[in-house]
Amino acid sequence: MTIAFAGAEKAARIDSSRLDAFIAANDFDRPTLVLDVDRVETQYAALKVGLGHADIHYAVKANPAREIIARLVQLGSHFDAASRGEIEICLSQGARPETISFGNTIKRPADIEWAYNAGITLFAADADEELVKIAEFAPGASVYIRLIVEVSQADWPLTRKFGCDKDTALRLLDVAKSLGLNPVGFSFHVGSQTRKAEMWAPSLDALAETWHAAKAAGHDLTMLNIGGGFPAFYGEAIQAPTDYAAAVIAMVHEKFGPVQTIMAEPGRGMVAEAGAIVSEVLLVSRKSDRDVHRWVYLSIGRFSGLAETEGEAIRYQFETPRDADPMGPCIMAGPSCDSADVLYEKRPMPLPLTLKAGDRVIIRNTGAYTSTYSSVCFNGFPPLQVVCI
Repeated sequence: MTIAFAGAEKAARIDSSRLDAFIAANDFDRPTLVLDVDRVETQYAALKVGLGHADIHYAVKANPAREIIARLVQLGSHFDAASRGEIEICLSQGARPETISFGNTIKRPADIEWAYNAGITLFAADADEELVKIAEFAPGASVYIRLIVEVSQADWPLTRKFGCDKDTALRLLDVAKSLGLNPVGFSFHVGSQTRKAEMWAPSLDALAETWHAAKAAGHDLTMLNIGGGFPAFYGEAIQAPTDYAAAVIAMVHEKFGPVQTIMAEPGRGMVAEAGAIVSEVLLVSRKSDRDVHRWVYLSIGRFSGLAETEGEAIRYQFETPRDADPMGPCIMAGPSCDSADVLYEKRPMPLPLTLKAGDRVIIRNTGAYTSTYSSVCFNGFPPLQVVCI
């Protein structure tokens, strides 16, 4: 099946025939994420063309499946790791230490030391104490300072928790030098699911001020990490990956000027559309005869892989064998006993009026941030099963 929208290029690149054929040919006794690794390769190639000389550091947290990491190693990708565990996965699949950055700004001293001894020499920080830890346990390492992004048009902004403001960032460059570290540049993240390249402009304008101020202060910055934000399709039109990446890089060059090394950290934009979750309907009900909407309970919920329905920020696409029947709005929920396990209620989801328990439900474009968000065994339900083809 090829889903057509947003132009022929978009339609061509999300051909899901391999996924559909595999899903149709198999039975699944529990919710299962099926990943087409070839589609990850296609997406990587498309982003690489658009990003040009920028190094792709795949955000491992999006989906750390070893088959994905191994394929990306073969393609020459670099990696952004958030933990020792993610670094270990990358190294186990053949990634070289110099291609891995430890991008989490909140790290255990023991993990910094372990990573340094494993050959990792590039670390992120956004606070004095983090730099002190890095200096002690990874002496002489290269560091980049994460900037806070206060202006974001992303569906899932990443403000507040990560990064520091302009004045703090400039001071931290001096602190890093005084500790014997090598401050090479800045990083930032415009926010997950930034659907259009033009949405980067306000953030880049603000961040470029800090870059130029640091250069004016005498800091020889050589690296800029533009983070993620590269989108996937969840119902609203997005640019094709090559065009999107090329537009972003053009703005970076325009606003920051010459930069020796540019890093990009696509995660969702690399793997989301390579996956589909197979689930089933467990129950369709109404709370009373006065209920306007049905409640549809699935075998998967917020605690078993669909955490990004928090705030209804990510609107997944659902497919059932009854989609030719009349449709009606419904509230969707997961199977757990937690009352927070509701997926869509503020904006009810249209599903077939004939839908009933036992019907298979395929959730499209779920290759990112599903298996990694799945709980270990909440309510006794097993973690999301993953199958790579």
